[in-house]
Amino acid sequence: MVTLNKIIYKFRSVEYDFSKRTYIMGILNVTPDSFSDGGKYFDSSKAVERALEMIEEGADFIDVGGESTRPGSEEISVDEELKRVIPIIKSLNQTIKIPISVDTTKSRVAEESLNAGAEIVNDISGFRFDPNMAEVAAKYKASVILMHIKDKPKTMQQNPVYQNLIEEIYSYLLNGTKIAEGKGIDRIFVDPGIGFGKNLEQNVEIFKRLSEFKKIGYPILIGPSRKSFIGNILELPVEQRLEGTAAAVAISIINGANVIRVHDVKEMKRVAKVVDALK
Repeated sequence: MVTLNKIIYKFRSVEYDFSKRTYIMGILNVTPDSFSDGGKYFDSSKAVERALEMIEEGADFIDVGGESTRPGSEEISVDEELKRVIPIIKSLNQTIKIPISVDTTKSRVAEESLNAGAEIVNDISGFRFDPNMAEVAAKYKASVILMHIKDKPKTMQQNPVYQNLIEEIYSYLLNGTKIAEGKGIDRIFVDPGIGFGKNLEQNVEIFKRLSEFKKIGYPILIGPSRKSFIGNILELPVEQRLEGTAAAVAISIINGANVIRVHDVKEMKRVAKVVDALK
């Protein structure tokens, strides 16, 4: 069992103490083509309704994403991404009290989202795709989630090869935190990037050795929800991966995860609560 030394981040008027319990980030994909729920919440009213539902189910954060990053996905324009996410963020900012995160790799999308009420930038590239991202996050005193990815989403699953998987991910994330710290950003999360340029065996190794990322010194966020590694293990389609997700969430918490990013908030909130109590 691995615990985090006391780290408290303040969002608006609420303190989140990551040494106390596991926090849940609800996924809100406002895309037509995400791997799991593409098109389901593309309509803005349905998206807001789903966000409110996730909060009722126990979400501590809402993560709004306007561009699919599933394997093989194509990039979309900045304008298209803005058209998808800004109305949702503005509406949620007027409605909800928990922090809003924007899942983007584009600094302009991040800036307009932060202007609209988001407080967290979730950058799957860990500041690598857009050199202005750290500057924008610092300007708005935003929190950041720095994830590891190998290559771009379009090609990331085409035979990913590592000399030393954990060491390379660790170095990538550590470098991202140094960039953030250099800009004065002090609320940082690190995410090893399950399924982002990793095959089944590599994903399994990350879960087994997740605790090693504690040495970076920031809360660990992980997103195992409905991912293909679960489908590969169980030989089941995406809509039948709830139990597999629950197992991955449980082992993640035991091995040191502080925030779990999931689609199925109600169920995973229950899993987290039980694991927190038992560990």
